[in-house]
Amino acid sequence: MGLFDRIKQGLAKTATVLNTDIRDLFKSEGRLVDDAFLAELFAILVKTDMGGGPAAEIREQIGTDFRGRVIHMSDAFEVIKQKVRELLAQPPQPLRFAESGPTVIVVVGVNGSGKTTSIAKLAMLCKSDGKRVVLGAGDTFRAAAVEQLTVWAQRIGVDIVTGAGQSDPASVAHRAVTKAREDGAEVCIIDTAGRLQTQVNLMRELEKIRRVVGNQVPGAPHEVLLVLDATAGQNGVSQARGFSDAAGCTGIVLAKLDGTAKGGVVIPIRQQFDLPVVFVGVGEKPEDLVVFDVDPFVDALFTEMESPS
Repeated sequence: MGLFDRIKQGLAKTATVLNTDIRDLFKSEGRLVDDAFLAELFAILVKTDMGGGPAAEIREQIGTDFRGRVIHMSDAFEVIKQKVRELLAQPPQPLRFAESGPTVIVVVGVNGSGKTTSIAKLAMLCKSDGKRVVLGAGDTFRAAAVEQLTVWAQRIGVDIVTGAGQSDPASVAHRAVTKAREDGAEVCIIDTAGRLQTQVNLMRELEKIRRVVGNQVPGAPHEVLLVLDATAGQNGVSQARGFSDAAGCTGIVLAKLDGTAKGGVVIPIRQQFDLPVVFVGVGEKPEDLVVFDVDPFVDALFTEMESPS
């Protein structure tokens, strides 16, 4: 399956709802753009969880361009697509690899966000690119997280460093980076706790991990990726803000995109975090992590509209 088809598959639920609802707005001869039409359009867009602000911008653009005139579905889609592209605008963000020594990637996010699975997919992506990978199971507060990551490591064939339950996550990070350096691995991916008792503890723990790996490899961590659950919608945005602030995140992984009809949440994520979306999870298989690229993403979101069955 090609990249576009994989993104299209991941966005199928969102696209189906969006396409069906917008198609229902139109009659064969089009619709007069008046207050009633604009209100209906706004409500449909909000259902994708893009948020009231972006939905209002799209509504206002169509109102400005077509108010008092009949608009056809194809014209509406062109305006919507262009506006969504503007709202999401960012160049593709490939991972930044270290010039020498292992590239250290720290992954953060709330429990249940899909963090562990996203780490496995990221490891698979790096391995498929010919890179040797070491995982660090730094979420020592949850035995299930360590067990799950260990199973994934065995399944995809990469090394993993673990620690005893409740042990210092920074020590696991230190040993993982040490192993990567000794084994000549190009990538070291470190999991972190999804929840600590207080925000202060969370910040201290993440700062300690950053300090420990930075002492071992100049410039590390080279990436700090925040995993967000697309199915959590706007709630996921607010929950994750503390991680973004504490960890000095460099990019976002939007997980579980295939499990939601609210794929529009990527818009407020881009706006509120001011961080690039680096990857999106489009399925449950290890290879179902793709680099986020705005144009294929928007095309996949609206592809069914242009090719009705």
